[in-house]
Amino acid sequence: MSFLSHALFVTLLIVASGRAADLPIIDLSSQTDRQVIIAQGTADLYQGHPTTLLLPDGHTVFCVWTQGHGGPCGPMKRSDDAGLTWSALLPTPDNWKTSRNCPALYRLTDLQGISRLFVFAGQGPGGTRQPDNGTMQRSVSLDEGKTWSPMESLDLPCVMPFCSITAVDEGKKLIALTNIRRPGDTQDLYSNVLAQSESTDGGLTWSTFRIIADEPGLKLAEPEVIRSPQGDQLLCLIRENVRTQPAHYLISNDEGQSWSPLHDLPAGLHGDRHKARYAPDGRLVICFRDTGRSSPTKNHFVAWVGRYEDIVGGRDGSYKIKLLHSHKGADCGYPGLELLPDGTFLATTYVKLHPGVEKNSVVSTRFTLAETDAQLPP
Repeated sequence: MSFLSHALFVTLLIVASGRAADLPIIDLSSQTDRQVIIAQGTADLYQGHPTTLLLPDGHTVFCVWTQGHGGPCGPMKRSDDAGLTWSALLPTPDNWKTSRNCPALYRLTDLQGISRLFVFAGQGPGGTRQPDNGTMQRSVSLDEGKTWSPMESLDLPCVMPFCSITAVDEGKKLIALTNIRRPGDTQDLYSNVLAQSESTDGGLTWSTFRIIADEPGLKLAEPEVIRSPQGDQLLCLIRENVRTQPAHYLISNDEGQSWSPLHDLPAGLHGDRHKARYAPDGRLVICFRDTGRSSPTKNHFVAWVGRYEDIVGGRDGSYKIKLLHSHKGADCGYPGLELLPDGTFLATTYVKLHPGVEKNSVVSTRFTLAETDAQLPP
């Protein structure tokens, strides 16, 4: 059955944080022909927290994830056809299993034009998931993912690995953002503050963390940085983990040297672990776990469609897409998001896809904005 043969459900999103956000929702979650299971969960095996990386050839995609919630790294697969089919598990160094928590894939290029693939992991040996007392780990590939080095410590204490890495100053420097425990805080062992590190050698070495956002009473996490269409501003989307306030954002007008105070995100973007890509027509597509208090897609894996100016202008955007339905509440939504050369978006997350005893699987789904635009009300 073709993608377009399905009827798409459209509803309106109502949020609890004030007014209604007049956002249609396009529901693709029941369209199984869009979906590919990359790693199947079972009654005993939990597959979680994937990220993906599309190589410049436009069809090779890597996916890494953990086994267990915030568990050990190690699993990796490759797709040679833009996510339609996937390899068996690829060989990775044995010590990857000693690193935990949300491995993150990047392709970074240094000033000499040399590109390397990196996997960053949240904690190494000695770290426990909560409270965290390990340091960020790093593995590197010099041959576009054919072979990988063992994990090595960056000597950066962290909760998550780098959630977002952005080239600044015309490519002369990389800035990486994540969340860490508040340095020196002996009262709140589970604090979360946003921190930034910098690299001038293409990601091989990183500076000591600098705190860029610390709000007492809040737990800020999982930043995603988006460059403005004009290129002169950085926008940082932020998860808030106490749940007393909506999600937030920061702005930098000086390439990450300084950041604004916190602002509230528009209601349609209230969620966790945002991942953003620009569509060919300049619109933004942002995937995340929906946490809107009265959202009909709360706790499911969704995408927001709108423009950069909608976010900084406090506007709702255009619409949302329900991508995958979670049968385990909010335990989903850490995504990879890739834009393929033909304009298709490939969105990947971990989710309990069906009722029953099986635990979370790593699953991808695909869509184009032409398909979803066509289902909007007149």
